[in-house]
Amino acid sequence: MRARARSTVAEIEVKKRSLLGRLGAFLLLAVVFAILVSLGTWQMQRLHWKEGLLTAIQEHRSAPPVPLADIEKMLAEGGDIDYRTVTVTGRFDHTKERHFFATFNGRTGYYVFTPLRLEDDRFLFVNRGFVPFEQKDASTRLAGELPAFVGVVGLARPKLTEKPSSLVPDNDLAKNIFYWKDLDTMASSVGLPADKVVPLFVDADATPNPGGLPIGGVTQFDLPNNHLQYALTWYGLAAALVLVSGLYALRRGR
Repeated sequence: MRARARSTVAEIEVKKRSLLGRLGAFLLLAVVFAILVSLGTWQMQRLHWKEGLLTAIQEHRSAPPVPLADIEKMLAEGGDIDYRTVTVTGRFDHTKERHFFATFNGRTGYYVFTPLRLEDDRFLFVNRGFVPFEQKDASTRLAGELPAFVGVVGLARPKLTEKPSSLVPDNDLAKNIFYWKDLDTMASSVGLPADKVVPLFVDADATPNPGGLPIGGVTQFDLPNNHLQYALTWYGLAAALVLVSGLYALRRGR
């Protein structure tokens, strides 16, 4: 009798452990499934955001050019100035150009950021375009150093408030090499007071410069948009998890 009782208790304990094991496995699968679905949903949200961003960029680029004053007013009101076409006039101070490390059409070199002195004696940093690595020194491209009062057409770009990523190197002021577009440092490194600098950049269009350098029109528009592919991958993994788990449970049941 006692042996039978002990056997019954043992069987109950085994069934209890089996039930707890199945419950634990089910909860684990449920958590993994929820994570996969949430990742897929997040990628769909990113897809809608990216599509909206690309649409806004296209609308801004196709809009008629506006004076700098309109861009500044828009910026002061909290509007989106990025990629809006702007016209501005002034005189470049080539002695204060700053160099941003970049690649263009497979070549390594620099974007030349030059302060444009406006009629009101403020300065606007203009990305005049790309120069090859070996022509960083302005003395190698004197023909492109426009001496006269000029008009510039380009795209407004917002001022960055911090380094884009911890992986980006620090700007090397001693060598005049910038790895991120720190407008405040660009200005202070050439002795321009902050209250005299317009708080945005302008990327010049592709209008040729004398001598061919700098090469304008370097603004990048090719933003990667693979979010739908990523979303389908996460949703596919979630579906595969359900299918494999169902087949496993069916086999165990048989």
